[in-house]
Amino acid sequence: MAARRALMLGLVIVIVSMLILFTVPRDYFVAATFASTTCMLIGAYGLGGLRVSRPKPASIVLGFATAALLYAVFTAGASAVAVLHPFGVTPASEASIYALISSPSGPPQLQVAVLLFDSAGYESFFRGVLQSKLRPRMGVAAAPAVALFDAALHIATLNPLWVGATFVADLIWGLTYHYGRGTQASFTSHLVWDIAIFILRPVT
Repeated sequence: MAARRALMLGLVIVIVSMLILFTVPRDYFVAATFASTTCMLIGAYGLGGLRVSRPKPASIVLGFATAALLYAVFTAGASAVAVLHPFGVTPASEASIYALISSPSGPPQLQVAVLLFDSAGYESFFRGVLQSKLRPRMGVAAAPAVALFDAALHIATLNPLWVGATFVADLIWGLTYHYGRGTQASFTSHLVWDIAIFILRPVT
């Protein structure tokens, strides 16, 4: 019972921090990102989802492979958005997301730090805690379940492209976590993809 209450408390804190993140003025987005992902890390630590283990080459290779796959999916998706404009979505919707982190005025060290916290926070909480709790009952289906939950939270951004992109990305990371047997693979995938798409070569 105490464990369930702790899980619910952690979940509420993370949800509130994410809703604040999605609704603060753009100038405060980076600071709110650090605050939200810190909540995720603390929650994951308290709930046993934050584990540091010796690097496993197979997990790291899987992480790089799924990051490359996800980047290819987003590249194809960006081309489709530019041509089809589904539901009125345009490349400007993508640019507005990338600009939150990838800004010429932001030093590269800060951008990498934001993405490092983002990857560590999301993977330790959404995979290390939520997906690991659901996996004994749902198996691989826990991956899309957690992805759908995270995507639902992103509705607060009022950006349908961000909602859809979150589901796709979380699904890939959830499957990476499941088949990689831990957050090392999904963290690698998340961080490599983040750096590639936000800093090295945005697909807008």
